[in-house]
Amino acid sequence: MSSRSNHQSKQWRVWVANASFKPMKSSSFIQGWRRKFKYIFPLLILISFVTVLLVDSFTPAIAQLPRQEIRGVWMTSNDFDTLKNRVKVQDAMSQLRRLNFNTIYPVVWNSGYVMYPSAFAQRAGIQPFVYRGADGHDILADLINQAHRKGLLAIPWFEFGFMAPPTSELALNYPDWFTQKRDGSQTSISAAGEVMWLNPFHPKVQQFITNLVLEIVTQYDVDGIQFDDHMSLPHEFGYDRYTVALYSQETKKTPPTDAKDPAWVKWRADKITAFMLKLNQAVKQRKPQAIFSLSPNYYDFAYKFQLQDWLTWIQQNIVDELIVQVYRPNLQSFVTNISRPEIQAAQQIIPTGIGIMAGLRNSPVSMQQIKSQVRAVQERGLGVTFFYYESLWNDAPESLNERQAAFETLFPSPALRARAE
Repeated sequence: MSSRSNHQSKQWRVWVANASFKPMKSSSFIQGWRRKFKYIFPLLILISFVTVLLVDSFTPAIAQLPRQEIRGVWMTSNDFDTLKNRVKVQDAMSQLRRLNFNTIYPVVWNSGYVMYPSAFAQRAGIQPFVYRGADGHDILADLINQAHRKGLLAIPWFEFGFMAPPTSELALNYPDWFTQKRDGSQTSISAAGEVMWLNPFHPKVQQFITNLVLEIVTQYDVDGIQFDDHMSLPHEFGYDRYTVALYSQETKKTPPTDAKDPAWVKWRADKITAFMLKLNQAVKQRKPQAIFSLSPNYYDFAYKFQLQDWLTWIQQNIVDELIVQVYRPNLQSFVTNISRPEIQAAQQIIPTGIGIMAGLRNSPVSMQQIKSQVRAVQERGLGVTFFYYESLWNDAPESLNERQAAFETLFPSPALRARAE
């Protein structure tokens, strides 16, 4: 696209140069034009003045036009006290709408369990532990309904991706579904603690994930589905019996001992890409307008260390919106990461935003830091999504009133998003 644009720009410059410096045929032509211009000039001034007045008068209306700018918030298992209560959910959606948010991302897959009543999970013997509200209602259905009433998009978040704790029923009941490192160990340490990794190359794992995703898309009035940095595999993994046999069959080689070997990294990354393409196609077949959302780490890290080739996903039209997680307290580091070329490239194609940390229970974030990061994001024409809902207001250095007043200044005008039908 850039080369075509450069070519057009070059053509334009050549045309301007030719038009500007082409010699006049006679001096009489110039004198005649000068006489005409003396009478036309006042009219041109009047037209310019009226045009300025009209543009100024229409500016407020233009600012209110719907835009596909992402202004979202993740709703996590830490938000369960709010999510289980219909009245609190209604108040939360009203408040987000008043503050000109436009999207919520409620968690539906966490710690190896679903967060809604799932027929597929029950048949697999994986009983959901959090999916009923205070009065026995379906939390996800209520949340989506309340969000839509306030004009917010609801895009369920498949938080854990291929990740699951070793104590989960999924890990205990289906050990063959999990992969391992070269030394035979099966766990790694993540922000969620010690976890195991489902084998993204195994057909049964792929079918299980697909079943859950399609269940959400078809059983609920969702606007899309979101995956994050856990829809991947740490580069140390992939040395399980199934994957080794598959790699040997396709390449006539054994997997390299070096987990960072470029060819070995690419082979595994390409397999994950192929699965995501099939998953996208399955979702679009059920609901063509569903937003296929992705929230990864910055690309260099995602590809090299998590085998998540999300730039290729975008090029293959797998991703409909991108939210890059940039949880950096230092403003300079934050700005460096949101200015990466892959983010600039993505925002030319699809709605693109930045994930900003609003705080954790044991690590509050000041409103000053949030405001400075949002300002930097907006200056680059990017959207924003906060992690996570409760930390917008609670467990913060400032009072509840101070936080809410500050958030009112972040998005002074609405930015509506079209719903998927």
